Amino acid sequence: MTINQSRWLMVAAAVVALAAGAWVARTMLFAPSATGQSAAALIGVALPDADGKDQPLAQWSGKVLVVNFWATWCAPCREEMPMFVRLQRERGPNGLQFVGIAVDQADKVRQFAGEIGLNYPALIGGYGAMELSKSLGNSLMALPFTVIVDRSGRVAHTQLGPLKEEQLSAIVRQLI
Repeated sequence: MTINQSRWLMVAAAVVALAAGAWVARTMLFAPSATGQSAAALIGVALPDADGKDQPLAQWSGKVLVVNFWATWCAPCREEMPMFVRLQRERGPNGLQFVGIAVDQADKVRQFAGEIGLNYPALIGGYGAMELSKSLGNSLMALPFTVIVDRSGRVAHTQLGPLKEEQLSAIVRQLI
């Protein structure tokens, strides 16, 4: 094989690898979300809070519900939560309700909640919460993962990875 043939073979292999990578990104990262689907599976869940008391998500029906799957060991989760605290304080009276579902232990959640002044419910979902998030569109089962439910109980938005404040504010503005 000549040097030119080797180069063309390497270029062809690179093109094939690039195409395969694009296909994986399209099917895994940009797979259709649960947007527009009923959030009945989510609303039907009851999980314990950090003190062990069961909290049914149905108690927040009729509100714009931002459900965030997170963990204390997840750096992007920790970074976006102060924004959630502020928006809960500012827009909660208008019908916005944040709920955190922690893939974590209650004692760690209590400690972190105290550190940041968490002003919305933090429920303990454990690793079973990841299956719930998967049913809502989290095909990679990664954190953070957020589901926004409109007042009528339909999934309005899902987000794998941290939310930007401008993006979240725009979504919430349309739903409140």
